[in-house]
Amino acid sequence: MIKQFIDKLMGKAPKSNKPHFGRRTEVPASVHGIDPHLVDERAINVTRTLQQAGFEAYIVGGAVRDLLLGLRPKDFDVATDATPEQVKGLFRRAFIIGRRFRIVHVVYGRGRDNEVIEVSTFRAHLDNAAAEQVKGNERTSKRQLEGMHHAVDSSGRVLRDNVWGPQDEDATRRDFTVNAMYYDPESQIVVDYHGGIPDAKKRVLRMIGDPVARYREDPVRIIRAVRFAAKLSPLGFKLEAKTAKPLTQSATLLADVPQSRLFDEMLKLLQTGHALASIAQLKKLGLATGIYPLLDVVVERAESAFVQVALADTDRRVGEGKPVAPSFLLACVLWADVREGWAKRLARKEHPHPALQDAIDQVFDARIGDVSGRGKLAADMREIWMMQPRFEKRVGSTPFGLVEQPRFRAGFDFLRLRADIEEVDVRLADWWQEFSMASDSEREDLVQAAKAEQAASQAAKPRVRRAPKPEGAAAPRQAADPAEPHPVNPSPESGDEGAPKKRRRRRRKPGTAGDQAGADSGSAE
Repeated sequence: MIKQFIDKLMGKAPKSNKPHFGRRTEVPASVHGIDPHLVDERAINVTRTLQQAGFEAYIVGGAVRDLLLGLRPKDFDVATDATPEQVKGLFRRAFIIGRRFRIVHVVYGRGRDNEVIEVSTFRAHLDNAAAEQVKGNERTSKRQLEGMHHAVDSSGRVLRDNVWGPQDEDATRRDFTVNAMYYDPESQIVVDYHGGIPDAKKRVLRMIGDPVARYREDPVRIIRAVRFAAKLSPLGFKLEAKTAKPLTQSATLLADVPQSRLFDEMLKLLQTGHALASIAQLKKLGLATGIYPLLDVVVERAESAFVQVALADTDRRVGEGKPVAPSFLLACVLWADVREGWAKRLARKEHPHPALQDAIDQVFDARIGDVSGRGKLAADMREIWMMQPRFEKRVGSTPFGLVEQPRFRAGFDFLRLRADIEEVDVRLADWWQEFSMASDSEREDLVQAAKAEQAASQAAKPRVRRAPKPEGAAAPRQAADPAEPHPVNPSPESGDEGAPKKRRRRRRKPGTAGDQAGADSGSAE
């Protein structure tokens, strides 16, 4: 009150509570230097279609950041003032998805070659204190959230955010300054409200607004901060001190985030080509534990030989543009648990196959929880693990059937990683490599060679000799040597003189076997 009175006397205008939306700065191509050849033609088509329909449309977010850095973006997002319904009406294959944030996926191509351009509508800056509040979360308050456009939970976390607004407010809603720039591929102008271009040049990751409030609005931004720091650290990017400081104290907010969303964010950390760097950032920022239980296991085991090789292999495949599957990486991370549980059951003389099944079930219950209900993920992991003992069988029909399995390649890659750390003989992995690429006749030869190798190995094993029996013990019955005739009249020295000759037992005819069985089973009269 006193300060307001003094300001009034001094002629100072009272401070407005309205947030600062930044100042629009249009940067031409001669300054930003974006190479238009790095822009995806499908993203250009989406922006052009929207602009021709009378709407604003820009490439936005991380794609603009990567273009400024001279990198070819892997994903392209578009922002527009058209509503989701208006966007959907302009494209043949477009789908509105999401509840928390309603966006549109414009799909090009089919199958594995399909490409999705994500289109979002400019969002208004809203005061979360004025939003509708629910007591529960996305699951427990699902019915209550129906029809709401702006809703938060008791902690202030945004559950619904579907109120449209102008571009400057949309820019303020984004997380980092380097992710809040808009690029028009037609005019080649970059629109910057919060100094994203200077921050990109200085290699700084800076949160827009108050970091504490932004993490509270959406705690997943904590994980995004780690991911961007890991991705951009090779280029010299670092988190601004004010942006990094609240991370550890804000991590407790992640407890209210649905497990499914945390699981998806974990996969982004591990499967975007920067898994090892992400784990290093988690440790550096004091977030090695507490984000997600399964992620805690990954960080804990990142130094082990098998998991480290698996993470490095995932980064390599992403860098080469090859597909990666979460089931494979998680199977590598949890293999130690499966192997340990399996060994314990085998020590109790349990049958190998059901013992392995039981060990897998135990690991799913202990480590994955409700994620195991995600059908294909759990099935693929199980198949990779169950395939491992089958690789030991290289004779008969087993190799021919195994190589035709849909998940053979994943199972073999798993075996190869095990061979790389010398958990299994590298010759076994080499044999399966050759077998999988051979013709039918060559496969037959490989199986015969494996059979001969197995026979030679068994023959080379030392025979176990029995200890000699004490003197006076009955000698074992020896098989007669055909070269030695049987004595008809034993000599007196043998001590068997006068002993009756042994009578040969007559074999029963095959026809009487059933009668004997019946007789033996019947009761005496």
